[in-house]
Amino acid sequence: MFVSNEGPILHADLDSFYASVEQRDDASLRGRPVIVGGGVVLAASYEAKAFGVRTAMTGGLARTLCPQAIVVRPRMAAYAEASKAVFGVFERTTPLVEGLSIDEAFLDVGGLARISGSPSRIAADLRRAVAEQVGLRITVGVARTKFLAKVASGVAKPDGLLVVPHDGELAFLHPLPVERLWGVGQVTAGKLRRRGITTVGEVARLGEATLVSMLGRASGRHLHALAHNRDPRPVQTGRRRRSMGAQRALGRRRRSAEELDAVLAALTDRLARRLRAAKRVCRTVTLRLRFADFSRATRSHTLRDPTAGTAAILTTARGLLAAARSMIEDDGLTLLGLTLSNLDNDGAVQLMLPFDGAETGALDATLDEVRTRFGATAVTRAMLLGQAEGPTVPLLPD
Repeated sequence: MFVSNEGPILHADLDSFYASVEQRDDASLRGRPVIVGGGVVLAASYEAKAFGVRTAMTGGLARTLCPQAIVVRPRMAAYAEASKAVFGVFERTTPLVEGLSIDEAFLDVGGLARISGSPSRIAADLRRAVAEQVGLRITVGVARTKFLAKVASGVAKPDGLLVVPHDGELAFLHPLPVERLWGVGQVTAGKLRRRGITTVGEVARLGEATLVSMLGRASGRHLHALAHNRDPRPVQTGRRRRSMGAQRALGRRRRSAEELDAVLAALTDRLARRLRAAKRVCRTVTLRLRFADFSRATRSHTLRDPTAGTAAILTTARGLLAAARSMIEDDGLTLLGLTLSNLDNDGAVQLMLPFDGAETGALDATLDEVRTRFGATAVTRAMLLGQAEGPTVPLLPD
C-alpha cells in the first residue's frame, strides 16, 4: 500500500485580502500601492508593503512611508461576499474545513487520494479554483500538522504553494526564526533573543524544563512541543468563534469624555446586535486602547452570568473605560476597541444581571427587528444623532 509523504492538512490564506478585493474590483488599483482604511491600516497591498506599510499601523505613518499610496475606505460587505465565495471553493474541495478567520482556513484532504490526487495536487487545484472563480490569489501550505501547514503558508507568501514532506519537517522548521512559532509575539521573542535563542532549532535543543523556567509552564510546554512539530489537533468542522470584536480609530485629536462614550456606545450596539444575531452570549468584556505614543493597554471584566444584553455589556465597558481615564488623559487615545469573549450558545442558561432583565431583553429584540426590517440606522442613540460614526472595523492584530 502506498503511503503519501505529503499532507494531509492544508492551510489556505488569502493574500492581503481586503486590498486584493479592492484591486480585483477596480482595475485602476492593480499594480499600485493600496491601503484600506484611513485612521488605521486594515490591509495593505504587496506594493504598499514593499514600502514598510503593515496592518494595524496608523494611517499617518503609512502615508509617510508610502506617500503615493491610494487610500480606500473599507467595504466590509464586499469582503464578506468574497469570503463566502472562497469558503464555497474550500467546501467543494473537502467536507473537512475549519475556518480561522474571514480569509484563512485549515482543510483536511486525507483520504481523497483516489478522488482528487495527492495533497499537493489538491492544493494546486484549490489555488487555481479560487483564482478562476473568485478572482483572488491564495497561498497554501501543505504539511502533516496544522501548525506546520500554517508556517508553510506564511513562508510561501505571496501567491505561493509550499509542501513540507514528512521526512523534511524539522529540516524545514528548525532554521526559521523563533517568531514563526505559533504564539511567539514580541514579548516572548524578546525573552528568547536576550538569551541568544534566535531560531526554532535552538528552541528545540532546550529541554522542556528550561523553557518552562524561562517562559512559564503553559508557554514553555507549548513552544517545546511546536519546536518538535508535535501538534495532534485535528481539523475541526462546525467550530464557532470564541470571540468577536470591533475597533474605531480616533486620530490624533483629543477626545472629550462624552465623545469617547459615544464611540464606545456605538461599538457596543453593533457588537451586541451581532452577538444576538449569532444566537450567542458572552461573559468577558475587554477594552482595547492604543495611545499617541503607540503603546497599548487592555482592560477586561468577566461577568458572573452570560449575557447578550446591550445594557449589561455597555455598563461593563463604561466601567473599564472609566478605570483607564487617567491613562487616556496622560497619553491621549488614538484607538478604541471592544472584544466580547467566553462566548456560548444562547441555549445555555442565561441569568441576566439585575439591570438587564426580561424587559431590557425584550427591548433589544424589538430594536433588532426594527433594524432588520428598516436598516441598521433606523434606530440610534440620541447621543449619536448628527454624528458621523466613522468606519467601525474588525479587531486587528497588535
